[in-house]
Amino acid sequence: MRLAVLLTLLTLSVAALPARAQADAATIQAIEAVAYDYVDGQLEGDPVRVARALHPDLAKRAVRPAPDKDEVLGLRRMSKDELVELTRQGVLKTPREKWDRSVRVLDVTGTVAVARVETPWFVDYFHMGRFGDRWVIVNAMWQPKAR
Repeated sequence: MRLAVLLTLLTLSVAALPARAQADAATIQAIEAVAYDYVDGQLEGDPVRVARALHPDLAKRAVRPAPDKDEVLGLRRMSKDELVELTRQGVLKTPREKWDRSVRVLDVTGTVAVARVETPWFVDYFHMGRFGDRWVIVNAMWQPKAR
């Protein structure tokens, strides 16, 4: 009887763990690699690296602190092509010794994941999807940091 109760409690405890804890190490590493392609690619000024991390229909957005008069809930919007072009222009290119960035996988459920990326300049939250064996960033919501 005691063993049955213990097994039930253990099963309930595992089921209550966040999905990230249940994802295997290879999945977490694959998701982190994509997030690092995104951020490191921008810091290197490498548009190819950034592009491979992004879904073709990427939606990258930031809340506008002062929206346009015609837009009550203002968003700054960016497509994959725009982000890749900004990378090509070297907008965030930074010497490696000044890199200070982190990636944290927050949740993984089946073929979707959420990750957080932070640099001295911004914080991004990614919705990512797995397509076959490949993870890509589908949505990115970001917040610039005060300089």
